[in-house]
Amino acid sequence: MHTVGWPLASDTYGGSFLYHLENNLVAVGVVVGLDYKNPWLSPYEEFQRYKTHPAIRGFFEGGRRISYGARALSEGGFQSIPKLHFPGGLLVGDTAGFLNVPKIKGTHMAMKSGMVAAEAVFAHLGQENAGAEASGYGEQIRQSWLWDELHTVRNIRPAFKWGLWGGLAYGAIDTFLFKGKAPWTLHHHDDHSQLGNKNDYPKIDYPKPDGKLSFDRLSSVFLSSTNHEENQRCHLQLKDASVAISVNYAQYGAPETRYCPAGVYEIVGEEEGKPRLQINGQNCLHCKTCDIKDPTQNINWTVPEGGGGPNYPNM
Repeated sequence: MHTVGWPLASDTYGGSFLYHLENNLVAVGVVVGLDYKNPWLSPYEEFQRYKTHPAIRGFFEGGRRISYGARALSEGGFQSIPKLHFPGGLLVGDTAGFLNVPKIKGTHMAMKSGMVAAEAVFAHLGQENAGAEASGYGEQIRQSWLWDELHTVRNIRPAFKWGLWGGLAYGAIDTFLFKGKAPWTLHHHDDHSQLGNKNDYPKIDYPKPDGKLSFDRLSSVFLSSTNHEENQRCHLQLKDASVAISVNYAQYGAPETRYCPAGVYEIVGEEEGKPRLQINGQNCLHCKTCDIKDPTQNINWTVPEGGGGPNYPNM
């Protein structure tokens, strides 16, 4: 089951998925477009609120939370596909942004791009004096149905810049009237540049977790089995530590404390009048949201040492 809209405001792109699995298991999640404007919004708290809806809560009442995770989706689609080959490697699947956003479906494209990549590499290795770059892969992708499918749905996601109802209306016209062949292509915008000033938006009153349907972030992070070696350098780097307070805290109310689904970022020292940003890198779920959404692009997500990170069970 897929939903759109609630609990998100009509000016925020997003929806949910709810899949029934074997052995009485349910996989559920809420997707929030990172171009949202209200700096007080918390994607994690929106997810908790979603589960309280009368049409949804029945799936979870009496159940038990057994796993938790988070990640950013590569939803740029056709307009955001990078160069797909480089010396010694190819980009396939979600790494290349092969995702049909309207269908929230990308596994078939991951499989297809992997097959095309194998064919491209095989043909490349069979050539005399083959170099280190299988440059034919990009053209082979463009000749496949994968490229056509991404092109067909290219305008659906960017149309939601006009809000929920405008996006749905355009999506219907583009799908059923133009059948994905409109003579124009809508463009994207940077997610980090969309965040508004904290004084221009109302604070969102999120209810406290009840421990049955809704839960706090840290107990959820525990279920992700996240682990990082504590004696390593923090893999979340600030280009300028002062910006976290002088800009993010002052203008946006420290949005990193809300958009992070793992409680990595925390403002301490407020009561003493000396706020500072504390980074709890051990909690990181590697979702990359901070690298994408930070309004000043001051946070640089780097690869942690030793392969640490979440170890999702049952997935």
